[in-house]
Amino acid sequence: MGIPVVDFSKVDGKERADTLALIDHYCQEWGFFQLINHGISEDLLDRVKKVATECYKLEREACFKNSKPVQLLNELLGKNSDEKIENVDWEDVFLLSDENNAEWPSKTPGFIETMKEYRTELKKLGHKVMEIMDENLGLPKGYIKNTFDGGVENTAFFGTKVSHYPPCPHPEKVNALRAHTDAGGVVLLFQDDEVKGLQMLKDGVWTDVQPMKNSIVINTGDQIEVLSNGRYNSILHRVVPQTDGQRRSIASFYNPSLKATIAPAPQLLGPKVENKVSEVAKYPKFVFGDYMSVYLEQKFQPKEPRFQAVKAVSES
Repeated sequence: MGIPVVDFSKVDGKERADTLALIDHYCQEWGFFQLINHGISEDLLDRVKKVATECYKLEREACFKNSKPVQLLNELLGKNSDEKIENVDWEDVFLLSDENNAEWPSKTPGFIETMKEYRTELKKLGHKVMEIMDENLGLPKGYIKNTFDGGVENTAFFGTKVSHYPPCPHPEKVNALRAHTDAGGVVLLFQDDEVKGLQMLKDGVWTDVQPMKNSIVINTGDQIEVLSNGRYNSILHRVVPQTDGQRRSIASFYNPSLKATIAPAPQLLGPKVENKVSEVAKYPKFVFGDYMSVYLEQKFQPKEPRFQAVKAVSES
């Protein structure tokens, strides 16, 4: 069945309350959902697909054929080994951000202009999604964005990871992307229309994030879990290699500034009038840059020890 789907156009109409309630439920119970009618034009999304695919063929494919995962797989096959490659992913990936403009691929016609336009529109959508989370959590409008900015307007990090997962002749021997939760805030994913592979862990079962034309997949990262004091959780997800078809994945991360201080929102703590239960902070207060230092070493490990490790850093 895949993950839930939300018609985002309804947040501005008569069904706003019901749609916000659905989003709140999916944030609590799933941590993943797809948006349709999200306001980003199909023309722009079609151009993004075109330039991303052309960029891979023109500027990336030859390098992947000589990459570490390909070399390691060939070595295993040469030894007739039953082993599996565990420490690298069957993925070609590069990052786009405002900070690394000079490193963006430059040989693919229209790539830079199209991706800048896309990132501008997607960032606006990210703001809308975070404001809905504010409202659903009972926080002031703009609370999540302002927290991510760390008190300095527009200093939150917005990065776009452009990935391609080429077909793999021996998918049993590799990971396309190892299971992990996302370190940051809100992730907005524009994934392949046709080739599956992304899965999220729901109630102990790996569930497909079904391809759906021109939808945007939303998932919550570790910092939303902390800010919401565990009401919303970051969810383990992975990419499974495929023998047929090349999967395109364009994931944009709305993350805190490295200097931002992250902690459970104080509005969510203290006595609960309705049920007389006090809510205590379940997560430490820390600087996001310290969390990222821990995450980079422990990305593919359980997240709970990361919170303990960053607590120790913040208290030292």
